[in-house]
Amino acid sequence: MRLLDTLARLLLLSLLTAQPLCAQVTFGASGAESEPFRRQEWRVPSPDTDIAARALLFRPAGAGPFRLAVIAHASTQNVLRRAQMPQPEYRALATFLAARGFAVLVPERLGHGATGGRYAEDQGGCDEADYARAGRATAEEISLALDYLQKQDFIRKDAAVVIGHSAGGWGALALANADPKQISAITVFAPGRGGHANDEPNKVCAPHTLLAAAVEFGKAARIPVTSLVAANDSYFSPAFSKTLADAFRSGGGKDDFRTLPAVGSEGHWMIETEAGVQAAGGELARALNLPKPVATKKP
Repeated sequence: MRLLDTLARLLLLSLLTAQPLCAQVTFGASGAESEPFRRQEWRVPSPDTDIAARALLFRPAGAGPFRLAVIAHASTQNVLRRAQMPQPEYRALATFLAARGFAVLVPERLGHGATGGRYAEDQGGCDEADYARAGRATAEEISLALDYLQKQDFIRKDAAVVIGHSAGGWGALALANADPKQISAITVFAPGRGGHANDEPNKVCAPHTLLAAAVEFGKAARIPVTSLVAANDSYFSPAFSKTLADAFRSGGGKDDFRTLPAVGSEGHWMIETEAGVQAAGGELARALNLPKPVATKKP
């Protein structure tokens, strides 16, 4: 029976992650615009040339060109959780940025949800985790999506910002070696990998390996980073997050570390909520040098 259960689980995973055979890969808008802020489904390039990554795009009224903000989502090593993950949206954060003149792209990376495919950013087991390789893989996926959008007529070719959450924030740290003319600033919310080791709060897999990789990323960094973490984050506590930011700085990177107030029952997910965006709004505006929100005209 155990063998049959295992085979059934493998079959389910193959169905959840498989792409249609002989499907033609096309990029760009794949649906109509809706509210808020012209929300629209898009397809963007991924490291697998046979798979277009799912994405959501938000943007202000008008033709632009707009500055681009890319939001890099969190992840998990659990295969079933990744396969069942809903399309990342970060609606409150996207709305916050679009109201300040940004076009906001939220791409779904390989191995997650409807995008499916291989999990390119797999870190491996807890004891032998390769955090540097995982971070660089995430950075590549962020970069491919960003490069594609900056080729669109309504997007500026410079001064993009990247906002990363958890594993997405870890990938954004790896991306800090990019051209500072293309990406002007990076903000990360509780960046890292390996949090909640064995599902235990405040426990990180191979923390010394994670810190060593942060030093490595700092050595190549060219873009300033702001790290934000909620006081009640049990994946990467403020104390550990500060140590991680210090490691990045020791390699030569610039990281302005800030602790935010506790939000909800688990601060790690604050940036996915309205309350969390409100709590982080001031630090986000400062870190990204954001203008005031555009006033909406009353009919």
